[in-house]
Amino acid sequence: MTSRRWLWLFLLGLSAAFLLNLGSWGPLESSEARYSEIGREMLVGQDWLHPRLLGIYHFHKPPLTYWLTAAGLGLFGKTTLGVRLLPVLAVLLQVVLMYGLGLLLFQQDRARALAAAVIYGTLPVVLISALNVTTDAYLATLELAAAYGILRYYAGGGARWLYLFWVGLGLAFLTKGPVGFVLPLMAVVGHYFKQGQIRRPFTGHHWLGLGLFLVVGLSWYSYLVAENSAFLRYFLFEHTVERFANAATFNRAKPWWFYLVLAPATSLPWAIALVVRAIKTPWSTVPRPWQNVLIFWVLVPLLFFSLSKSKLLLYVLPIFPGVVLLTVYYLGRCTEAALHRWYVGIVAFYGLLLGLLCVLPIFTTVVDLGFEVKPITTVWPAAGVLVLVLLLTLWNQVRIAPRLLVATVVFTVTLLLTAKPIMQQNELAFNGSRPLAEFIRAKQLQTRQVLVYNELLPSLAFELEKLPVSLHDGNSSLQRETQFERNDTWRRNLIYLQDARQEPYLGSLLLQHPVLLVKGELRPERQWMLRYFSQQQKLGKWTVWW
Repeated sequence: MTSRRWLWLFLLGLSAAFLLNLGSWGPLESSEARYSEIGREMLVGQDWLHPRLLGIYHFHKPPLTYWLTAAGLGLFGKTTLGVRLLPVLAVLLQVVLMYGLGLLLFQQDRARALAAAVIYGTLPVVLISALNVTTDAYLATLELAAAYGILRYYAGGGARWLYLFWVGLGLAFLTKGPVGFVLPLMAVVGHYFKQGQIRRPFTGHHWLGLGLFLVVGLSWYSYLVAENSAFLRYFLFEHTVERFANAATFNRAKPWWFYLVLAPATSLPWAIALVVRAIKTPWSTVPRPWQNVLIFWVLVPLLFFSLSKSKLLLYVLPIFPGVVLLTVYYLGRCTEAALHRWYVGIVAFYGLLLGLLCVLPIFTTVVDLGFEVKPITTVWPAAGVLVLVLLLTLWNQVRIAPRLLVATVVFTVTLLLTAKPIMQQNELAFNGSRPLAEFIRAKQLQTRQVLVYNELLPSLAFELEKLPVSLHDGNSSLQRETQFERNDTWRRNLIYLQDARQEPYLGSLLLQHPVLLVKGELRPERQWMLRYFSQQQKLGKWTVWW
């Protein structure tokens, strides 16, 4: 079969592995739950320009991710499946774009382009981005589309590819702001740096493309600034400069070396192959285009994100297309004998991980890991080990690369199928609220007002399809940005327990026989609230009072 048919087969298998039981566990705190609930509230309220989280304006991110989440809920139902389906499709589109980028950078070598697509689609960090609803999966898709558009245009493509570049940039800006420029800009710089490329002439298409970017990327920001001039400082400083320079702004402080450890760890085993082969390959023998990919697609963005004071794993997704392309390039320089050694080592690594998953139920009974795994879950990793053994012993394909890629796909599919029941079995341990919502429904308490003590819990609002009242007692995550509210109605959803002016409202709620959720223990000075409740039930770290 052609490499393109293999690509579609891979996409079909990966889609099946993603979609099977995709909604079997609820949205997890904190990021996925926030995006899920904001999308639900946007769909219910039909206000597409002013995102709300638990009834209060929430402008931390531009609206594209919220729009897509609301669209998924509208199309596929107000369920977790509706939330997660579009990010999965976005990641599958990334795989197709990686194939296209591979064709461009490998001079139409379809086998290597296929290898790049398969390796990218099976990276652990990419799988995490697909199953954890945030801006990052969408942002990575749009950045890849913009990078592919401009490189295809530079390779002699028509003006439509230039428009893809500008529209991709605009949508990326509407997804996460200026950080959406990182990969497309590095692709442009890498294309020209010391390569003596002939520049294509500047035409009216460039002006039209720039106009498209301004309309698509800046329209929402412009509307809000026109509505309230205070948004200008809010977007430029608090969510751009402060996010980058001040670790305390969003409580995401990490050491400078955070990505240097986590990026390779979440791209194993390919990170090891890339580092080892790059060290063994003399720099002078590496063609300038691939030197530029390493410098501008990987090292410069990695430095940029490492300098930022605010760090999360998925922020560095833009570096992984470069990592994958370089891995394919360096392994492509290996002899068949050397590649066979990598094949044996990588398959052994896969087998070891699957073997550990097989004994995980036993291990969790001996060591307190904070979660449990039922024995039936081992069916999937055991089957994966069996398939890998059969691949090693029975498949006599002469070339090593196809066997390596198939083994990678088998491992990835097995990993996805194993992870989902583990997530479902441990929702409370992994910060999900579905068991809490199910308990409230089972006790027929869903019509009562729900009070959540000192925790921001949008996942519960999503599951119950109603807004709880948050009781703020010092938790910084409940310090909401209410400066853009037009009246005081937000106080119905957020009570500051230290504010004596809100005591009458709290008292009226307690007299209505609400449900109170407490994670851990109430502070001693808040114990008086418990006299309004006669029953309690412990669920994980939570106590439900009613």
